[in-house]
Amino acid sequence: MKLLRPLLIVSLFLSICTFGQVSPDCATAIPICSNTPINGGTNGFAAEDFNGAAESGCLERTTSGSIESNSAWYRFRTNASGELGFNIGHNSGEDWDFALYLATDCTVLGDPIRCNFFDNDDESRFIGLGEDPTGDSANVQYEDYIMVEPGQDYYLFINNFSNVNSGFSIQFSGQLFVDNPNDALDCSIISNLLGAPIAACSNTPVVLDATTTTALSYRWFQDIGSGFVELMGEVLETLTVTEDAIYRVEVVTGTGNIISDVQVAFSEAPMSFPVEDESFCQSLLGYNFERKSEEVIGAQDPETVLVNYFVTQQDADLNTNPLPEGYIPPIGDQRLYIRVSSADNPECFDASQNFLLTTIAPPELGEDDEIRLCDGELSVLIGEETANPEYTYSWSTGEITPAITVTEEGTYVLTARTMVNNTFCVRTRTFTVIESAVPVISGVEIADFSYSNTVRVRTNVVGDFEYRLDDGAYQESPVFEGVLPGNHVVYMRDINGCGVDTQDIAVVGYIPFFTPNGDGVNEDWHLLGLEFLEDPQVNIFDRFGKLIVQLTEESDGWDGTYNGVQLPGTDYWFKLSFLDENGTRVEAQFLQNNFSLRR
Repeated sequence: MKLLRPLLIVSLFLSICTFGQVSPDCATAIPICSNTPINGGTNGFAAEDFNGAAESGCLERTTSGSIESNSAWYRFRTNASGELGFNIGHNSGEDWDFALYLATDCTVLGDPIRCNFFDNDDESRFIGLGEDPTGDSANVQYEDYIMVEPGQDYYLFINNFSNVNSGFSIQFSGQLFVDNPNDALDCSIISNLLGAPIAACSNTPVVLDATTTTALSYRWFQDIGSGFVELMGEVLETLTVTEDAIYRVEVVTGTGNIISDVQVAFSEAPMSFPVEDESFCQSLLGYNFERKSEEVIGAQDPETVLVNYFVTQQDADLNTNPLPEGYIPPIGDQRLYIRVSSADNPECFDASQNFLLTTIAPPELGEDDEIRLCDGELSVLIGEETANPEYTYSWSTGEITPAITVTEEGTYVLTARTMVNNTFCVRTRTFTVIESAVPVISGVEIADFSYSNTVRVRTNVVGDFEYRLDDGAYQESPVFEGVLPGNHVVYMRDINGCGVDTQDIAVVGYIPFFTPNGDGVNEDWHLLGLEFLEDPQVNIFDRFGKLIVQLTEESDGWDGTYNGVQLPGTDYWFKLSFLDENGTRVEAQFLQNNFSLRR
């Protein structure tokens, strides 16, 4: 059951009787207050109260050609301020609509302040304002509570598309009825010696009181649908009744007789059947009360009763703090108390049953995990490192140890079981083993020619990798911008822990061609950034591999001559070497190594 606020206090009861209170017209709307029983069972098209309008709020014309099909009108007046709602109960297979108007006159209803015209596709048992008493928070046929002030008059319109229906009940709800349980609605709109109509429970007799100070005698009558019949021998000022009927009293006084009628309607009081204690394996879904509800209501029609659960007997008796659907009980023993109440009149209830719920802690397993089987590794260990002697273990592979060794990728499910009070608790953990490649740097592209260069790491291996330059942070992109000339280290690692590959690189800058023609522009060729390297040496070769010149950090560059003779305009190649951090001479890799001499 979903958690509901303890607001369902005043209950207006429905019983399908031949004398039921139904008015199909606004002008004769039935006044309701306090404990008035509401008998609904609309049948036949009513007079049109909307003056031929095509809509009223959310209401639209129905199959009758007007807004009203099979309607019932009621009116009430608030006697206090607060939050007001109501539940209109009906057969789950029927479709009902409603609209609530704040008005004192049927001729000036205006637009409804609350209105619902949804189809009952979900086969809900209630429509109304506030909260569905079954705990269905997704019921689209509920509108928000309203806030009321004393002395406000309201008209409630209830409509059904079909001439065949099982009737409806109305139960008021809201904080208004918590704060004012006996006078939330003004009963002065009903002027009657015997008071307003009375809703009662089948296991509780009702005493009608017609005490009149000037009375000489009393006579009582009963109408169960075929006219009033005198109750012989009933001559006192009070009458105790136990069945549905309209009752009449005739009071004889010295100045004339007083005749007063009152309707009394009884709701069938539900019964709670004994239930068994139960053990439950705790889960995030919480405890499911559905099976327990079937047990406690027995053969009674589930459409006619509401079942709620509580942690104390007092809460069950007062219908306060019901437990929510999906309630997660604490580990250990907890006694829960059950209230079975009439769907028509929730004040007709039986809260005599309870049961002990023993909640068992499920086995403790780690979270689902992804495990990497690195390229080159023959196997990997998965599962629980330490076995719990109170658990039994099993794998989807058929093995029964808490941990297993696997040699190939796939999905492996570990199940742990424990048993308390003949109740099994089970938890599973899934391991997804994925083969992961070891990172290999296949090349490094260096876009240089300046002091701010771009470096791109290349790889032929498919996997999930990240990259780092020198002591910087790892990044997803293999591209580094703004790299200064000099000696650097690039790193490539598998994000799942399957190794790291590194590569030393030298970033330098040079122009792709030079023109030693005496115009003062690009007269010589040289590398930029040699000052960032240790003892750099640049060897320049012709296309036949002949060494033309060797440049160092102190060299001015190459002027395009060999032994003082100008060489022809063509492509030339170079190699760069330098001393690494260990003092070993190394040759720069991944460096573009050709340029052009133009004459």
